[in-house]
Order: sequence, then structure tokens, then C-alpha cells
Amino acid sequence: MAKKKSILDFAEMKQRGEKVTWITAYDYPTASLVEQAGIDMILVGDSVGMVVYGYPGTLPVTMDQIMYHTEAVRRGAPNTFIIGDMPFLSYQTSVSEAIQNAGRFYKEANVDAVKLEGGKRMTPQIRGIVESGMVVVGHIGLTPQSSAQLGGFKAQGATAEAAIILLEDAKAIEEAGASLLLVEGVPPETGKIITEALSIPVYGIGAGPHCDGQILIVSDMLGIFEVFTPKFVKKYASLATVIREAFQEYGREVREGKFPAEEHCYKMKAGEAERLADLLKKIS
Repeated sequence: MAKKKSILDFAEMKQRGEKVTWITAYDYPTASLVEQAGIDMILVGDSVGMVVYGYPGTLPVTMDQIMYHTEAVRRGAPNTFIIGDMPFLSYQTSVSEAIQNAGRFYKEANVDAVKLEGGKRMTPQIRGIVESGMVVVGHIGLTPQSSAQLGGFKAQGATAEAAIILLEDAKAIEEAGASLLLVEGVPPETGKIITEALSIPVYGIGAGPHCDGQILIVSDMLGIFEVFTPKFVKKYASLATVIREAFQEYGREVREGKFPAEEHCYKMKAGEAERLADLLKKIS
């Protein structure tokens, strides 16, 4: 089993030009498979609201909900760097509340870092969490928790002026003490200038190939979540079709009496069926 990587390892990988891989996952069996595949990090994302609970967005996700999933992921991937995603209003209201909720991830789920969205305006929270001894991952660009302010789920940093604003946000996050930065939904040019300007690792989801690493949501990359597919997603499998066909075949076999077959049934010990028949005769 490979040794769990740390933020020092990720910093060194940036210096060597070695790409980091991470996947968003939400449960024990998936996390276990991610670890077996040698993926560097797992994010327990607030996207759980859409792909697991069926919410229209991430905003309804609570701390308790995401804690359940983060604990399960840690059990499934004990040797992988785990990031807990701080849900909406778990950190925006005050620095003290941000510290307390970040601490829950560490105390209850043994995470290696927490992630929160926002640029300059979130630097007090980032600084407070870091000064409390925890590791912070920043998140800028297309930030789902503030998508209403962004005009919906659409690419950011598509103009020169917008790219500069994101670059300034990125620098502020680094200066506040964040160890890693996630950039979402921006053109490759914007992802490139941010990655090159920061000394901390910069990872992308829909931010082009120049970032120090990439992340995808497990339900997207496996082709399970069919409600919508972001432009930046590559489907490495089409499991929704496979799973649906398996359900359909199961349903047909049950209705036709083909399942369970003899090989799926337990057997009584030798002679016990006859004894049972005799007992039934006596009590009937």
C-alpha cells in the first residue's frame, strides 16, 4: 500500500512538474476503489447534494450530511489524502464558526484538509482556520455555492479583466495561508497564469491542462449521473447504461421465475428434508 501523500509531497510534485490526481467521492466502496487505483486525493464534495440526494444544487447540504459521507470515505481510503468540502453557510457567517466547522471535519472524520469557496472576501476565514492548525484548500472560478451571483453555472475568467480578478483572488488566498487551490470552470489561459503565478499547487476542474493536477466528480466520469454533463467532463465509462440493464435483467428473471436458481439457494443437511416432511405430517 502506497504511503499517504502530504501537502509537502504535493508541493514537491509541483516543482517536479508531476501532475496530481484527485476524485470527488462520497461513500466507502467508491473511496476504497479510488485508493486501490492509486489516486492521490479524494474530495468529499458538497456536490453530494446533487448526485446523491437529488437536490437542484449544493446549497441545501448540511454539515451533518457531509460529515456522514466524509467519515465513510475515510474508512474506505485510510491511506489517501482526504479533503472535506465545507458546505454553504458553514464558514461564511464568521471566522469563529468557520474554525469550529473545519474542526469538525478533523475531529469526526480525520480529514487532511478542508476546502472552502471564495476569493479575497474569504481570506479572514482561511487565515483563521490555518492559524488553528488546519490545512485549507481554496476554491475560485465557477464556485457553485455563489452561482447565483455569477449568473448561473457558467465559465468564469473568460475576459482579460475577469482573469486578472481571479489571479488577484488566487494570490490573496495563497497569502492567507492556503496550501492548495482549486480553480473551476475557467479558460486554459486563465488556469495557466494562475498556476504559474502561485507557489502553492493549483488544481483544475474545467481549468485546462496547465494546472498542477486535475479533479473530476466520480458520478460524472463514470457516466452514472445523467441529469447534466459539464463541458469539462470526460466520461471514462457509461455505467448508467450497464446498471440500468442489470436492473432490467434482474426484474425479468424474477418475474419469469429464473432467479433465484438452484445455485443461489442454501441446502438442507442430508436427510433433513425428509425429516421435515415427516414432522409436518405429524403436526398437520
